[in-house]
Amino acid sequence: MLQEHAKLVQFISLADGVTGRKKLQKMIYIAKKMDFPFQEKYELHIYGPYSEELTLRIEELCEMGFLAENCEDKGSYVQYSYGVTGEGRDFIGDADEVPDTLGECIGRMKEKSSRFLELVSTLLYFDYLPREEQIAKVHIVKNKLNYTDEEMDQAFAFIGELSACIRQ
Repeated sequence: MLQEHAKLVQFISLADGVTGRKKLQKMIYIAKKMDFPFQEKYELHIYGPYSEELTLRIEELCEMGFLAENCEDKGSYVQYSYGVTGEGRDFIGDADEVPDTLGECIGRMKEKSSRFLELVSTLLYFDYLPREEQIAKVHIVKNKLNYTDEEMDQAFAFIGELSACIRQ
């Protein structure tokens, strides 16, 4: 029953913590699109793919004491970060093994900005379309972010890197 919760704790443990709610949402979505076994359902939202299910699970994990949520006032916004507690490490001790490649993929995603991961995840949301149509969709749903052709190329290259990482 709590297997999906354990996967999230494992993910945050492998990441050695995640800073930013949006970044966590995008990282889990991208991992899911790379065929890692995350079950959360996503819909297109203001900042790209978003899962209410994921938000609720993270809240539950914090309430259960498996994750620690820290809030930092940045003036115009509050930044949240998540880390695994000692109880959380005990909790994932009995969880299913994760693929070795997940840690490498998480490391690569963690290096990227939330803005970039928003672009990557939105492109992946439309991955059933040809590349040019994906780009056109992103320009429609993310028109205020003014992604450049160079950023689009970098995002597609990053998707390719992650795909290659998984197949190792």
